[in-house]
Amino acid sequence: MNKNSIRRGLLPYLFLVLIVFSVYYLFNVLNQKVNVLTYDEFVSLLEEEKVTELSITPKQRAVVYEITGKAKDYEENESFFIRVPLSDQIIRTIFTSEEKADFELVTNPDPESSTLLLILVNVLPLVLLVGVAIFLFTRQMGGANKSMDFGKSRARLSNDTNKVTFKDVAGLKEEKEEVSELIDFLKNPKKFQKLGARIPKGVLLVGPPGTGKTLLAKAVAGEANVPFYYISGSDFVELFVGVGASRVRDMFKQAKHSAPCLIFIDEIDAVGRQRGTGLGGGHDEREQTLNQLLTEMDGFGANEGIIIIAATNRADVLDPALLRPGRFDRQVTVDLPDVREREEILKVHAKDKILDPSVRLEFLAKRTPGFSGAALENLLNEAALLAVRRNKDAITMSEIDEATDRVIGGPAKLSRKYNDHEKEVVAYHEAGHAVLGIKLPNADDVQKITIIPRGQAGGYTLMMPSEETYLSTKTELLQRITGLLGGRVSEEIQFHEVTTGAHNDFEKATKIARAMVTEYGMSDLGPVQLEQQEGGVFLGRDYNKTRNFSNEIAHEIDKEVRKIIDECYQEAKKILLENRDLVKLLADSLLEYETLTKEQIDSLVETGRMPEEKTEEKTDDDMTFSELKNLAKEKGIKGYTKMNKEELEKALEDVDDNADEKKETDSKE
Repeated sequence: MNKNSIRRGLLPYLFLVLIVFSVYYLFNVLNQKVNVLTYDEFVSLLEEEKVTELSITPKQRAVVYEITGKAKDYEENESFFIRVPLSDQIIRTIFTSEEKADFELVTNPDPESSTLLLILVNVLPLVLLVGVAIFLFTRQMGGANKSMDFGKSRARLSNDTNKVTFKDVAGLKEEKEEVSELIDFLKNPKKFQKLGARIPKGVLLVGPPGTGKTLLAKAVAGEANVPFYYISGSDFVELFVGVGASRVRDMFKQAKHSAPCLIFIDEIDAVGRQRGTGLGGGHDEREQTLNQLLTEMDGFGANEGIIIIAATNRADVLDPALLRPGRFDRQVTVDLPDVREREEILKVHAKDKILDPSVRLEFLAKRTPGFSGAALENLLNEAALLAVRRNKDAITMSEIDEATDRVIGGPAKLSRKYNDHEKEVVAYHEAGHAVLGIKLPNADDVQKITIIPRGQAGGYTLMMPSEETYLSTKTELLQRITGLLGGRVSEEIQFHEVTTGAHNDFEKATKIARAMVTEYGMSDLGPVQLEQQEGGVFLGRDYNKTRNFSNEIAHEIDKEVRKIIDECYQEAKKILLENRDLVKLLADSLLEYETLTKEQIDSLVETGRMPEEKTEEKTDDDMTFSELKNLAKEKGIKGYTKMNKEELEKALEDVDDNADEKKETDSKE
């Protein structure tokens, strides 16, 4: 506990004691009765010898005696008071009388004759006045100093506390190589200058949120043995025009004194947006700041040895002059991690966590495509929190599964209760999605089905790609739309009625269909891009979307979108009618268990019942459907995700037979 805390704790008690003493003093003062006597009354009391106590205090300045005392017939709290001149004969008689007075006499010195009191009365007011004047003056000067400091750079110099290095950055192999080149140049510039190489003046890290751009910059600071300044783009922007430009100048001035050095600007889009855009023109202060930044990076002045690293997830809104060679020479895309990088990221974040032996991070990495590094960290943290709530000693797959659902859809709304009909509708809705995912040849694998509400969803079907790809074919997009329409189709087939539950499905399906027509050229309108995603920088993505077509073409676009949706709807209806028994089986299982895992789904599809717990040891011939799929994937069998168990076993036998024949041929040769 620090001194300030102790003082704050004692203040209430001191205040209470002060109040008690004040009340006690006022109570005594109010109970005292003081009789102000005339001179004749005072003389009469003395002559009649009724005075019992007398206290005399001289006042030299007032040339009087202040006399207080008590008389015989007074009560205990009663007294008298009188002022008499210093030259009064009666007072002198009292002091000079040789006879002892028959009352108690007390004489007090003149309080105004004290040297200390004179100083307090005469000097203290002057000292207080001068002190207040000095305080006000220094305060004004402090404000002036702050005003003078208004244009100073807000860039902070990094220290070695909590040092982050490349070892702490999982994945990003190519990205680390790009920035490592900067560190090599700063450590050994002659190696580059020998061949006439010029190191980039700026490196722009571009990528979605949570992919590790700022973490990569921190690792550069940890690896580099040079001064490292870091600042946010918003630190330049102020209300007053010119302040941001002044801070840019001061930042480069400080950096020149420390060269060679690195400067990291986070969220540079706050200051580097395109100039002259927006409904009301540009932001003059931001443009002034950007102009100064452009000049400092590559203008008439030379800033040798200063390297800028900036990060943004809005590279599309940056000014073209900022991105040209000579300023930000190099753009490094920090994208979402692939399966190998996700495994490395999970290992980094699992170092300080106790995982159950059943948790396999390589399997978890395969189940989380599309997750950023920040999302993976959050997943393990949520799993750890759940394990603590459940009083477990280690994090198990149960917590991992629940944490994955939390990251994707939010916490389960266990308090939200459906009536029986709504629960049945949701079960058939999700079963429709799942059956299409199982039966469509190019659809993603169905990993999980649940009718437990999360976030705004009443339930969801989790589908993951069997392998990560970077391109999507027209067939895959059409089957994705078909799968999205499966929930509404299943409701219509079973209940001959539709609900609002497919709202989000329609939104996604329509977006894909329109992109196929207007952007990907996957319609009868031909390979023409009719719309662009980029809109005005300050107007929003779709408010000012570029449209390169006439009203007639707009009508054709609407017809093509409607055609795609209708064809996919009919295809979904055909498949679900052909597999109505499987839809009912999955829906009934959901109504009973509420959540179905991949192993349970595979068992229902293969055997028509939930899997049983096996205690005996399995042989190679007793491999489960899931294990057969994993083995088929390892051996590179194409289309294994859409095969049933018998087809998988036959495909594996064919692969083994071909391998044996090849061995025999090789041995003969």
